[in-house]
Amino acid sequence: MNYLHAIYHFIRHLLQSKKGGHGVHSPFVYQLIKEVIDNTDQYYVFEDIESLRAKLLLTEQEIIVEDLGAGSRTTKKNKRTIRSIAKAALKPKKQAQLLFRLGNHFQPEVAIELGTSFGLSSLYLSQWGEKNKLITIEGCHNIAKVAQLNFQKLNAKNITSVIGEFSQQLPIALKQLDKVDLVYFDGNHTEDATIGYFEQCLPYTTNESIFIFDDIYWSKGMTKAWKKIKINKRVKVTIDLFHFGLVFFRNEQTKEDFTVYH
Repeated sequence: MNYLHAIYHFIRHLLQSKKGGHGVHSPFVYQLIKEVIDNTDQYYVFEDIESLRAKLLLTEQEIIVEDLGAGSRTTKKNKRTIRSIAKAALKPKKQAQLLFRLGNHFQPEVAIELGTSFGLSSLYLSQWGEKNKLITIEGCHNIAKVAQLNFQKLNAKNITSVIGEFSQQLPIALKQLDKVDLVYFDGNHTEDATIGYFEQCLPYTTNESIFIFDDIYWSKGMTKAWKKIKINKRVKVTIDLFHFGLVFFRNEQTKEDFTVYH
């Protein structure tokens, strides 16, 4: 992670972002801010998922990590404790719970997650309902095994866990689907890979699809990828939340980009 790059853009984000929907003239985006982004309601499943986080943060068991993406934020060691991985890789509670609220608001029938980690974001993305389906792809076998145990603990039967390289497994997953309602891009934080996954998923979008890009200011490459995605002719609305970049394909919307405080 390029910390100087991230700090510079965080300060810039604070100066430019809209708070509470002020100055936002799009009814769609304004409603999203008020009902989802700024919403602080607690749901029954939050406590169960956060209990899993607490246990992971106390687990000193070591596992071998096969890192196929842009690397860890904190270390290059292959043998790491579950505790250290959880501390470095898991999305903070506030951001993770936004994933739940986005799912609960848009009700995607079919979702894909690139980067399972220990499965907390997978649970937040999927446990707002029972009939929805989430396919989550993880490159490291040992990390995926921990995630699968967490899915079992919460009886999350609507999650399909796939292990392998994104470049190999994403096309296979997409071929099984007619559409993708939501995609959460949270793995291999490099410019070329991010653009590649975005372009692979584009043909499967509908007017109501939402793409969520994690860590858009993780590096110069990720920020370049985010800028390229924003100007894609298929993209109609983007919302920059700093930690997340939201992309919508609503043809009825005027093409606009928003920077919103979260």
